[in-house]
Amino acid sequence: MTRPPVRTGVPGAAGTAGAVHFSLLGPLTARRDGRELPLGPRKQRLVLATLLARPNTPVPVDVLTDAVWPDDPPRTARKNLQVYISAARALLGPGGDGGTDRLVHGCGGYLLRIAEGELDTLRFGSLARAGRAAAERGDLPGAARLLREALDLWEGPPLHDLRDSSGVADEADRLEARCLTVYEDWAEAETELGRAAVAVDGLRDLVERHPLRERLRAAWMNSLHQSGRQAESLAVYDDYRQLMARELGLEPSPAMAALYRSMLGRGREVRRPAAPRETPSRVTLPAGTGAFTGRREELRGLLDVLGCGEERVVVVSGPGGAGKSALAVRAAQLLADPFPDGRVHVRVRGEDGTARGRAEILAELGRWCGMAEARAEAPSGASAEVPASAGALAVLAEAWQEWQARHRALVVLDDVPDEASVRGLLPRSGKCAVLVTARGQLPGLAPVHRIALPPLADGEALELLGKLIGAGRLRTDPGAALRIVRACGGLPLAVEVSGMRLAVLRHLPLAEYADRLDDPSAALDELVAGDVSVRHRIASGWRDLADGDRWVLGRLAGLADDGCFTLDRATVALGCGERAAIRAVEALIDAGAVTSPAGEVTAHAALYEVPRLLCLFAREQGAAGQQEAAGDRTGAPAAALTPG
Repeated sequence: MTRPPVRTGVPGAAGTAGAVHFSLLGPLTARRDGRELPLGPRKQRLVLATLLARPNTPVPVDVLTDAVWPDDPPRTARKNLQVYISAARALLGPGGDGGTDRLVHGCGGYLLRIAEGELDTLRFGSLARAGRAAAERGDLPGAARLLREALDLWEGPPLHDLRDSSGVADEADRLEARCLTVYEDWAEAETELGRAAVAVDGLRDLVERHPLRERLRAAWMNSLHQSGRQAESLAVYDDYRQLMARELGLEPSPAMAALYRSMLGRGREVRRPAAPRETPSRVTLPAGTGAFTGRREELRGLLDVLGCGEERVVVVSGPGGAGKSALAVRAAQLLADPFPDGRVHVRVRGEDGTARGRAEILAELGRWCGMAEARAEAPSGASAEVPASAGALAVLAEAWQEWQARHRALVVLDDVPDEASVRGLLPRSGKCAVLVTARGQLPGLAPVHRIALPPLADGEALELLGKLIGAGRLRTDPGAALRIVRACGGLPLAVEVSGMRLAVLRHLPLAEYADRLDDPSAALDELVAGDVSVRHRIASGWRDLADGDRWVLGRLAGLADDGCFTLDRATVALGCGERAAIRAVEALIDAGAVTSPAGEVTAHAALYEVPRLLCLFAREQGAAGQQEAAGDRTGAPAAALTPG
């Protein structure tokens, strides 16, 4: 995207002497006291551009590596990165607050500390937000001024000198998309103020570069119409209609068609384009739980990845009860701004735990986003709820892909049983994002960003328990409270059920309840509160496993009281060779039933673990199977041998 026209000067607070000012809205530059600083060789500039594109946010080493060596990083890549980081530190010097290090390294990667007045993209975002806020207050002159000030920061295509790196090119595309949105906001404000003529030429240039962007077209139509160029305004719509039919086989949206019809019968009065303003109402998210606690790092990671448009598909995996759905819904609730065209939550399983059909899910998505034209093409015998034929299903699937390509929405596909359930639903292009939750890791989906939910840390689990039973009661016996959350294996559902149970049983000492949970034969019986049962949730995941995987899990669960085992012990327990044991253990890792070390380690050195409550359940199933076998041998029904 070229720089928007009419530059009136670079706004922003004047910096103090010696401060460094960075620019990404054009070529990558850094200036100190008006003097441009040398940023070193190209690879070093790529590292700096990637850090500046995510200011004040840890950037993983893998992301930096991909930006510098997208195809085949050398063996010395990590060491080379350290050299580039060291050179950048020396060049940039300390930050403004007390001389602290500007570029620091932590567990999440490298973080570049930067103030709003030091980076043009931060200043751009601040001005854009202020402009939108002014428009919402009805201060259109103030909105137009602030939005124009934001646009005046642009000096050319962002990072155009480094776009041969795919990672930097993605960041540049994201910046261009933000600029387009601000330009549309500014043009609409000017049109409402009766100053459409100042926006006409710029809108024409942008429409030529982004011909399928509907809001841009609508703004251009309105500006032409208000400028007295009615014939040209109507021609813009006609060109758009033909382009949509030729390229996508679709008609313009109902709102765009309504705008065109209204122009046929009205004069030059101002009309704000309605098409893009309808979409924010498309929000169907369940209410979040008031007890949502912890997962701060994972939530921050989701907001960063989805909010910055880095990934189209994110998979959050973990065992049943790990809090995947709660985390996904919480993230979606906080991501209104990056997804103005809507946010929707769709369950991929039915109430009985079985997978819903593709047709049923597509029909729900179609109703949510108003894909009436796709349903209208269904055969006459098709249900209004679910397409009845493969042809109707294909029409709806293609319409869904086309809708995603033209919008910026977030779709939460919750509790996905396998890859096949979501293939065809994930976006192939455009700015839509899909957040998938699944018990297994869905290794067949690629490329995706993955977040595996570990057990809650002790502090987070105690915080959750305290929300349910009260902080005062928690303080009466903190040692027993810690035993409770550890007996729950850090599983959020188990901690929550314990809290709900203790909230009702106010007389029950925490130490006594901790003793009950410590008893392997009674723990799962204690983790029931009304119709919420940890055993039932674990049983649902157990049923997802293949018969062979269930047998393997049962054998592994019997290896140690704490559920931990090595590959050597697994080989003995399974009675097979090393290669077969590795495949069996890794299949359970894929299914989310076994956890493995977070860092790289050889299979022989790794310590694997079956989570405590799943371990107890697997042992129950093994005992039940032995009783059934004994019943078969004696002729007695297995139920007669089962206590209770």
